[in-house]
Amino acid sequence: MDKLTQELRAATWIKSSHSGSNGGNCVEVAELSHGRRGVRDSKNPTGPALIFTPGEWHAFVSGVKSGEFD
Repeated sequence: MDKLTQELRAATWIKSSHSGSNGGNCVEVAELSHGRRGVRDSKNPTGPALIFTPGEWHAFVSGVKSGEFD
């Protein structure tokens, strides 16, 4: 198992505050080494995760805050 896979398995995943408690569409985020962020579907925790560099994460969060994805 490679280091990133180990890190993803050991990470503390935090569910989005916008996710409901009804088991619907849920996103989880984890802080990883080197300022990276992991994002995954909480209904499939062993499935794939997206990995964002610090710059990519900043651009994504800025876009969300500015309504770019509405």
